[in-house]
Amino acid sequence: MKTKCLVYVTTPDTETGLKLAHSCVKAGLAACGNVIPGMTSVYEWEGQVREDKESVLILKTTEESLNDLISFVAARHPYENPCIVSVPMNGGSQAFLEWIEAQVKDRRG
Repeated sequence: MKTKCLVYVTTPDTETGLKLAHSCVKAGLAACGNVIPGMTSVYEWEGQVREDKESVLILKTTEESLNDLISFVAARHPYENPCIVSVPMNGGSQAFLEWIEAQVKDRRG
């Protein structure tokens, strides 16, 4: 079985996260996406420490589709330098992992 990945993306708000999730699923690059509202991020940008409310988008995909998914999200993201990182899934429900593969593979053709 192919490696599956979780892709962690921060977004400025829930609406942006939902738009990205819908686009990724429709494009067949992600099996699903979860949007988690209400996160506070602290970071340095342009010489100042900032604090902003954000939402988190978590996408599930295959390793084979990962680079395409990252490029797809980056091209549609409103941030100049968005946080888009991935981690491999090292285990989990076999049925769920198979579902991810089927969803991404079927939609990509």
